[in-house]
Amino acid sequence: MIRDRFNTSLPNLCPALRWKGQFVLSEPDPTVPRSNDGLFWCLHTQTCIGPDGELAEPGNCASNNRACHGTGKCG
Repeated sequence: MIRDRFNTSLPNLCPALRWKGQFVLSEPDPTVPRSNDGLFWCLHTQTCIGPDGELAEPGNCASNNRACHGTGKCG
C-alpha cells in the first residue's frame, strides 16, 4: 500500500534502514506538524539505494524476503 511506503512502524523493518527522525531527540509537539519527509538511507550503502539496487524505504525494507534484509549482502 502507498501509505505503508513511508511507515517506519512496519513489522520486520530492516535494522539497517535509517531516517532523519531517528536522530531528532525531542518530545513530540502536537502543535507542530510531522515532517514525514521520506528521507531514508541504508546503513550499508550510505545512500538511498540498498545493496540490492532497490530503494531504501520502509515499504521495501520490511520484507524478510529481500536478499539484503539486515545483512547488507545480496544473495
